[in-house]
Amino acid sequence: MTAKIIDGKIIAAELRGRVADEVARVKREHQLVPGLAVVLVGNDPASEVYVRSKHTQTQAAGMASFEHKLPADVSQSDLLALVARLNRDPAVHGILVQLPLPKGLNTEAVINAIDPAKDVDGLHPNNAGRLAGGFEALSPCTPLGCIILTKSVHASLEGMNAIVIGRSNLVGRPLVQLLLNENATVTIAHSRSRDLPGLVKRADLVYAAVGKPEMVRGDWLKPGATVIDVGINRIPKDDGKTRLVGDVAYQEALAVAGAITPVPGGVGQMTVACLLVNTLRAACAITGLPKPAV
Repeated sequence: MTAKIIDGKIIAAELRGRVADEVARVKREHQLVPGLAVVLVGNDPASEVYVRSKHTQTQAAGMASFEHKLPADVSQSDLLALVARLNRDPAVHGILVQLPLPKGLNTEAVINAIDPAKDVDGLHPNNAGRLAGGFEALSPCTPLGCIILTKSVHASLEGMNAIVIGRSNLVGRPLVQLLLNENATVTIAHSRSRDLPGLVKRADLVYAAVGKPEMVRGDWLKPGATVIDVGINRIPKDDGKTRLVGDVAYQEALAVAGAITPVPGGVGQMTVACLLVNTLRAACAITGLPKPAV
């Protein structure tokens, strides 16, 4: 058997379409244009590509897009002043400061300065705490995308055994909370876990978010498991160029898994689509409108 390939491009495009429909509706019925402000500090090439993609997709969904580019040597106080200005701006409903920030800037202080109601990255301690407590919150975009991709295979995750490999604040920890909200049974594993292959073998749902190329091998997997690969790693090819691989040995996993996300073309596609979802939800919550149907 060969695993079903979970096509993140198609699922993300459908989600963006639903967001665009809801944006058109709130414009028509409430004269509300959701606005997303993205702050890019410095000129990290990967971040620049990502920010460009956010800008294009935000506009395509009918939202207002505000880009703020700051030099790498911007002072902490100038960056915080910009965040404060965006917090006060009624046209801005979502604020995203592109990470990682250049050395010398205090990431935690910047995240803490964002109005939690506009924190579409879901990283403010208020949102992280609400998510951990099982309350309504803006959730980080990549874990949200992981759940949507999983639900394209399984209508309900209730009672399923899930393993999350990786415990970052951006993916691993919030993903655990979202899985608990879906009533899955969750194991969180990491580089220090004993017998990682044995832990993975018991899981119906495997989420690899550890940042190590092809670490999860095919023979670790339970036959028929659903595998969501969050990793994006560049590895050198023989011709001196690089290729993108995930945290899962894809070809090996294809022969064992029931369903799997490719890299690229899987989770990465969902992250920006979920950012649009969060911006729309934030705009409706801030203006006192009912939760949108996405």
